[in-house]
Parts: sequence; structure tokens; C-alpha cells
Amino acid sequence: MSVKETPWKTTTEEESANPQQVFDEKSGFDPETRIYHSLVKLGEQKQIPRRPDLDTATFVLSQFPDPHKSESQIALIDAATNQHVTYAQLHRSIRSLASGLYHALGVRQGDVVFVLSPNSLLYPTICLAVFSVGAVLTTANPLNTQAEIAKQVRDSGAKLAISVPAELHKLVPTGVPTVLTSGKSSNDNLLSIEELIECCDDPLELPQISRAQSDTAAILYSSGTTGTSKGVILTHANFISLVTLLQWSVEVTSSEKDVFLCFIPMFHIYGLAFFALGLFCSGVTTVLMQKFELQIMLDAIQAHKISNIPAVPPVILGLVKYARKEGSDLSCLRRVGSGAAPLSKEVADRFRERFPWVELRQGYGLTESTGAATFFASGREAKARSGSSGVLLPSFCAKVVDTETGKGLPPYREGELWLKSPTIMKGYLGNVEATTATIDSDGWLKTGDLCYFDEDGYVYIVDRIKELIKHNGYQVAPAELEAILLSHPTILDAAVIPLEDEEAGQIPMAYVVKAAGSELTEDQVIQFVSDQVAPYKKVRRVAFTSAIPRSAAGKILRKELVSQSKQQLISKL
Repeated sequence: MSVKETPWKTTTEEESANPQQVFDEKSGFDPETRIYHSLVKLGEQKQIPRRPDLDTATFVLSQFPDPHKSESQIALIDAATNQHVTYAQLHRSIRSLASGLYHALGVRQGDVVFVLSPNSLLYPTICLAVFSVGAVLTTANPLNTQAEIAKQVRDSGAKLAISVPAELHKLVPTGVPTVLTSGKSSNDNLLSIEELIECCDDPLELPQISRAQSDTAAILYSSGTTGTSKGVILTHANFISLVTLLQWSVEVTSSEKDVFLCFIPMFHIYGLAFFALGLFCSGVTTVLMQKFELQIMLDAIQAHKISNIPAVPPVILGLVKYARKEGSDLSCLRRVGSGAAPLSKEVADRFRERFPWVELRQGYGLTESTGAATFFASGREAKARSGSSGVLLPSFCAKVVDTETGKGLPPYREGELWLKSPTIMKGYLGNVEATTATIDSDGWLKTGDLCYFDEDGYVYIVDRIKELIKHNGYQVAPAELEAILLSHPTILDAAVIPLEDEEAGQIPMAYVVKAAGSELTEDQVIQFVSDQVAPYKKVRRVAFTSAIPRSAAGKILRKELVSQSKQQLISKL
């Protein structure tokens, strides 16, 4: 299927197809079609490429700074070792590895390459080299169990695996041919990516391959916070559109002199989109952390004069509660973004109070939308609309759909958020039923998130529809209660789940992490919430715990807590 045949249209295309179309200039809402339109345009100088045979690697590499002029322009810095990689070195290593994958390992167009690694200087090289040979990328969290990894290898049909030596044992039972990222293992027969790059220092040319933007580029597995993890099929068109939007947003909010900090895992769409692909197109420098640790992050900010941090809510909460206590100088910091999970208004307001010179901006996206959907153009806008996830990105349209009637809703009415854009996934791998349930015949992605728009086109995400607690006929949003709990001075983290109840159907139960030395009791927690909400929203049970289980992107793993609560009830019988 060519790009022209894809089911989506950009806002510009829809408008040109229907010049009579009229929608509210403040909210973007069209009362006739019940569609919300993006009020932001890319401009004539920045359009999403339409060339049908363009692939992600070719597009991203074409946006790199001129290799002949960028021998000293730094692309990546390892926060632990201070090793630097320039744009010219990165460009050469991508070409060399692509040559090695094709000529030495026989990786061909459509082959799936499984990557099991934390963040590293090699991660972007691996991703772009895989795309360069027309292969398909699938990534996994190194913390996944052997059984989870085997399932993904099998489900994705991986022909080759690339692994850090420490996780190699998890791949051995799968039988998939494996290359190490670096170093050696007990098996001296295994090649490493470093060796492949070195031996292909003078890379052989890759043959001309027939490519299409509609070809599959990656299969990324959703976090499965409320159900079984599914393989999300993303195309080159999805990534090219996303990278264009990211490049545009960086250009309107940042500069080449900005230094970004990466601790978001690149195996997640958020990290992959930003740090393995998109930011290279803007010529900025990124400092890489293998994983998040608060003190290492604070040290890196000071040492490298970090100005920009794409983050997740738990990190922002950590900064609010700990950073000043550690005596860190964060005066160089200018912007912090929040994505991958909801950021409460309360935490956002406390962050701004503590760091008034830093612009905090929340965005919204899903793996199924290649990580994009909404953004804030400025910190001033984000502060004025605290609690909002911003406005629709250029090329996006949305509906707010009544979950009972299926009708589109106007501003300030809550319903399920539906999205349409060139970043929407092709579907779920091998799961027609789930794909049909998620993408309708007109190409609308049903996000499963409850939301509303205000009169100025700003989106407010209320909660996941599947996670709403049904209490005596009322719907209670866990995120609202969690925000209240986190405002307590001795509560470090919290999660709210539904607990089955014979009379009420479900009741809200809170898992709470309290500060060391705190004597907070269950009754005090219940009363603290009760004083701030309607009676039907009250927390009815509290359990204290040492940590809240979260995905790599910071999302609360409620299904684990629900399972834990059931086990606790059974043990009391």
C-alpha cells in the first residue's frame, strides 16, 4: 500500500479536500463533524515528506549536520564515562554497522532484529543501521524475564538478536542467532557490534532495495499495564512523520546550543523517538544515562550544563521532594518535559514553585501514535493551563466520543479520546481482533483515555477508561486520588486501584509509600483524602508498601497491585 493509499489525512489535506469546512478558531471544534482540529501549522518550510520510497534511516541521516563540517560537533556523551561521539562518527558507525549486518550477517529487508539493551552510545547506531538495511526493529526491557523475552522473540519472528552480555543468558533458550553489543561473553564465537563496526570501517555499499513509507519499521510492545502486552506495528511513515514533528517542536522551543539529558529508556517509544532518532535532526547534544538514578542525574545536570530534560512524572516528583535537599545547583536547567504517564496538577504546581526558572511542559502520546499527540509551545502556556497535556500537534485531529452513544462531544464534555494522524500505527501484530477494536474503518485510533477539551483547544486527560473505579454507579478516577495523596508531605509515592466489594461493586484502595520515620496511619490517609473529595470518591482501604510497581516509562502497573490485593485477601480467609 503506497503512502497515498493510507487511511489517514493530515489536517491540511482534509481542509483542502473540503474548503467549506469551518471550525471554531479557539477550540478547533467543528460542530458539524464533531472533530477537533489542530490549530498549529508546521509552516511552508517544514512539511511531512510524502516521497513514497523514503525510509526512516535515509530521512534521519539526511537531516544530520554536514559530516564534513561536523567532525567536532558532539551528538552524544556518556554520563558515566564522559566518552563523546560526534555527528560525523555517528554517521560513519551507522553506515559501517549497516554494511556488517547486511554483508556479514545476512540481515535482509523485512527480517526482524530483536534488541535487548539498556541505553548506550551504541543504541542509536543499532536502530538506524537496522532501518538502513530495511530490517524491522523490535526492542525489549532488559529487566524482562526469560519467559517474557522468549514470548516476544517468538511473537515478533526475530531472525537476529542483539544483546548486552549481561542479558545473553535470557536469549540462549530461544535459539535465535545473537550478537553482543560490546565486549565478550563466555562464548568466544559470538561477534559484537563494536567488532562489526570496526571490521566494516570501509563499508561495502548496500544494494538498492525497493522501499515504501508504508513498510513496517518497528514492532514495539505496549507496556501491558492493564492487560497482555501487544506488538504495535509502526511504519516508516509513522516515524518520518513523528521525527518531522519533533524536529519542528525542538526548533520552535529550543536551539542547537541546548544540551539534553536522556535517561528515558530507548527501548520505549518515548526514548526511541527522542533520543535514537528525532533529536539528531536538530543537531543538539544529548548526555546519556544507562538508567535513571537521582543523584547521577543531578551530577550530570551540573557537569554538562543540561538545559533540557524529557522526563516522566516519577522523576519530576523526585526533583520536587529531593533535589533541593541534595543541595544541587540546577540553575542551568531551562526546560523539563513530562510524558509517558499522567502528571498531576498538584505535582506540576509544586515543581514550578520549587524551580520557577524552569519551563515544565506536559505532553501526551501513546505507543500506538508513535509517542505523539499533544504539546505545549511555551512554558508560559503550560503554567497557565496546569493539568492540561497541551494542544493537538500539527497534522492531528481528535474526537471526544461518548462511550455510551458513540457521538462526538463538544468542549468540556468528557469522553474517550480518538486520534487521527500520520503517526497512527498500522495495527497489532497478528491480532486482527485487537486492531479492529482499536482502529475504526475511518482510521480513528481509540485511545482508551477519558478526556475533555476546553474552549481554547487544550486537552485534559482524566484517566484510563479501563482503570476507572465503579463505585455505587459513580466513576472514580484513580489519577485524581493519587494526585491528592502525593500532595501529603510524608507520602513519597502512591497508587489507587479498585477493590471488589459486595455492596458497592468496587471501592478505591490506596497503596502508599511513606517517608522514612513517618508515623502516618491508614486512618490518617483516609481522612486526608476524605477532606478533599466527594463522599463517593473516598479511599476506603490503605496498604503501606516499600515501592509502587511501575513500567520503564513510569506508568503504574495497577494489574500487579490488583493481583497483590487479591492475594492479601485470600491469605486472610
